Amino acid sequence: MKPQYPVTGAGLGFRRPLADKLKSVAPGEIDFMEIAPENWIHVGGALGKKLRWFTERYPFLIHGLSLSIGAPSPLNVQLVRDIKEFMAEHNIRMYSEHLSSCGDDGQLYDLMPIPFTEEAVRYVAERVRRVQDILEQRIALENVSYYAPTDTAMSEAEFTLAVLEEADCDLMLDINNIVVNSINHKYDAHEFMLRMPANRIRYFHLAGHYVEAEDLRIDTHGTAVDQQSWQLLGDAYAHFGAVPTLLERDFNFPPISELLDEVRQIRNLQTEYEAKEVNHG
Repeated sequence: MKPQYPVTGAGLGFRRPLADKLKSVAPGEIDFMEIAPENWIHVGGALGKKLRWFTERYPFLIHGLSLSIGAPSPLNVQLVRDIKEFMAEHNIRMYSEHLSSCGDDGQLYDLMPIPFTEEAVRYVAERVRRVQDILEQRIALENVSYYAPTDTAMSEAEFTLAVLEEADCDLMLDINNIVVNSINHKYDAHEFMLRMPANRIRYFHLAGHYVEAEDLRIDTHGTAVDQQSWQLLGDAYAHFGAVPTLLERDFNFPPISELLDEVRQIRNLQTEYEAKEVNHG
């Protein structure tokens, strides 16, 4: 049985600096969009109307920045309730969050790794289940980039798989983060990708990163997608099928035509692997 995806095709992350340019994009160039709910909840006026213009024309997903699912501080239940209301208001298809923490009592505005331990698995899973109970729907967790793990009793892959299983939630697989982590922590990106559970994957993220050194990559979302990430994306389609994929770009925006070229490249890869499936079927 094929997995149920909330969207199809190739998407682009909706960012405020791109909004006016995106209004003139021809229908069919972008299949879906995604935003961070924290940047838009309770936003009214002209900006709120602008968002409404897009959510009425495109399928939307939301990708959270600050739920801090692995933090020691109490779960932000009010944020989850606000997200539930926001999703209903804009007909949002799915909510995903980072498998990380971003502070304790304060907000660090950075994603901190969770210790890769059995205790952390149980703790995070309980919080995820609570979020899903409040939302009355499943959420997806994203594999995050990290630079200094706090505890490696389990591997990153083992920890990720254990949380997904214990929480019974879904996975939003970030292809760029696999590449970044595989270089920074010296593991095989392809092997990690193959270990992820096809039945839990809901969509992919794809982005660019900064080459700090030969053995150090920084996850910036500020450059074009690199060749290694394109290769891994193709490998992922060959293994999982043409999973819906979103291109992320957070700053250093190029002309809109360059972003659309990358979205088109995603779609071309998807079409290529769909055709192979049909021919081998």
